Amino acid sequence: MTEWQGHVTVEGEFATLEFERRLPYPPETVWEAITDPEQLSDWYMTKAQIDGRIGGHVEFWSTPSQIHVTGSILAWDPPHLFEHEWHVEARPEFPNGERATIRWEIFPQEGDTSVLRLTHRHLTRRTARVFAPGAHAFLEMLEAYLAKRPMPDWTSRVKELRHSYAPGVRPEK
Repeated sequence: MTEWQGHVTVEGEFATLEFERRLPYPPETVWEAITDPEQLSDWYMTKAQIDGRIGGHVEFWSTPSQIHVTGSILAWDPPHLFEHEWHVEARPEFPNGERATIRWEIFPQEGDTSVLRLTHRHLTRRTARVFAPGAHAFLEMLEAYLAKRPMPDWTSRVKELRHSYAPGVRPEK
């Protein structure tokens, strides 16, 4: 990734979302924010259950869209790598359901700084384009949460960002 904050890559009927953020916190702090169910409820607006181990299970109930996500943990290497399946059963917004994978990678940098890379693979093309501004907004909420700043309004932010994730558009930093 370069200086832009998010990108949607479409290949056939499927797509990948990619985001990268430099965070002024050590990897352990970022890790806790993305894997601790209590912290996830504060910034990701999600009720979560995480059995933290390879082969463990994740279950998320997302507040903004009322979706229920399940899946197995594919990689668990604290505080650097958390990858899990992202399965959603069929419903009106997901007529065929979704069978995707989310990978959170945390890279230590100098001075207790981290780079967080989020990759959401194998989403349907339609879902990826709708989810890209939402994922972008969630990462802004993560930054606010870690900085102990007021949370941005997720819904308003998604509406503001939607045009940036139109096909073929890369949002600027």
